[in-house]
Amino acid sequence: MSDIAIGIVGCGGRMGRTLLKQVYQTEGVTLTGGTEAEGHHALGLDLGVLAGLENPLDMIVTTDRQALFEASDVVIDFTIPETTALLTKLAVETNTAHIIGTTGLDAEQAQAIIDASKETVVVQADNYSLGVNLLAALTRQVAETLDTQFDIEIVEMHHRYKVDAPSGTALALGRAAAEGRGVSLDEVADRGRDGITGARKEGDIGFASLRGGNVVGDHTVTFAADDERIELTHKAGDRTIFARGAVHAARWAHGQPAGYYTMADVLGF
Repeated sequence: MSDIAIGIVGCGGRMGRTLLKQVYQTEGVTLTGGTEAEGHHALGLDLGVLAGLENPLDMIVTTDRQALFEASDVVIDFTIPETTALLTKLAVETNTAHIIGTTGLDAEQAQAIIDASKETVVVQADNYSLGVNLLAALTRQVAETLDTQFDIEIVEMHHRYKVDAPSGTALALGRAAAEGRGVSLDEVADRGRDGITGARKEGDIGFASLRGGNVVGDHTVTFAADDERIELTHKAGDRTIFARGAVHAARWAHGQPAGYYTMADVLGF
């Protein structure tokens, strides 16, 4: 059986470089190339040099997404919402599996992903870490077990360069908690407190976002009742855990029927 051909869009960023290295180091897959946006400083660089490998790979960063999709069985996409929404069309046109780790999408962009999944394989996750996906499963279970006397608060911290808040992972944990309680997160989310806010509303799921330093990603879900508190925490020390999960998802996606999948499907949760 031939190796699965994997391409990386947005390969010049921190996550993109980590994905390049992870694909190169993973058995059973081969790297087909990497792309970046017009004007990006990584354009023209060798992918091996960009990924910090010992030797060059004799492939350079280009802007040709069409060629990348045509050459790949699977494309991994940790870019920005506008780019991801456009790439869904390429995934359909080329029948390429699309692994999406982009966060901060609006309703229209999210719908573009759902529409594409009717014709090709799409795996989407706010976080590809095994530990975070286990945290989400535990959050859902605890929320289902405890009533609204236990207030739910989600605190996340990331590096100073992260542009969206709350993080996609925090929102995914919020959705897991809401599912456990049989409610819609949109109806119970409290995403910002400032000034005189009044007392906390029973049943709300609160969010707080911290930014600073080079923190890869910390998430804590707190269930707080009178006189007792349960805290579930995951701390990411290196982006490799996300890249490893995304490549695992790419290998799983190859050969699957068209459809929309999450890491729960990939991991069999």
